[in-house]
Amino acid sequence: MALSRGTAKLIFFLGTLSSLILFLILTVDTHRQVKVLTHAENLSDQVVQGKHVWQKYNCNDCHTILGFGGYYAPDMTKVYQRIGKEGIQQAVKKPEVAFANGWRKMPQQNVQDQEVENLVAFLKWVSEIDTHDWPPQDSKKVASRAAIRMVAAAGVSPGAALFKEKGCFNCHKLGGVGGAAGPAMEGVGKKYDLKKLAQYIMDPVSVDAKSKMPKQDVAPDQAQQIAQFLADLR
Repeated sequence: MALSRGTAKLIFFLGTLSSLILFLILTVDTHRQVKVLTHAENLSDQVVQGKHVWQKYNCNDCHTILGFGGYYAPDMTKVYQRIGKEGIQQAVKKPEVAFANGWRKMPQQNVQDQEVENLVAFLKWVSEIDTHDWPPQDSKKVASRAAIRMVAAAGVSPGAALFKEKGCFNCHKLGGVGGAAGPAMEGVGKKYDLKKLAQYIMDPVSVDAKSKMPKQDVAPDQAQQIAQFLADLR
């Protein structure tokens, strides 16, 4: 049965109208939820100043944030969760050290100390925005799967849970899963004894002056548990 011209027009207009109505509903709903999803109550003056720093140094030329920017350097949407305050500070202040082993290089921008603090505040706020598990490379599901395998291998361990919770997977691999900024963790328990390994986790430079790993926000008892977990993987 051939489709008449009138029926085709009706289908076109109905389809267009329904799509427009759906688009408007979703747009209104998104604007209605923006304050909740972005935690607008935490949008302080320092966060705003940090956004100005981001723009001043044209960070979007190389980095993507919230889906906007370049693709040369890592996505910064969840960078605070990935490497923390100390990691961001080191990358901005000493990029030649932070990226010494990577093929991608970051220029020295000579960012002032207060500007760095403001930038960290901005990136922390962005990382707390509910992006529905985006971008996928920072999805906690990937680390969760690896953590499940490692916990199964090492037994139920508080250290295994802390290894995941503290973001160690962001820079280190275990079982082939994780980041590549630092070395894989298999066998690290053979390199250091338990006490020295715990100290390394908290303050790497105090154990190895050549370490490029920034100081970590880990309590002594937590470091001890993570060290025990890594030692048990030997």
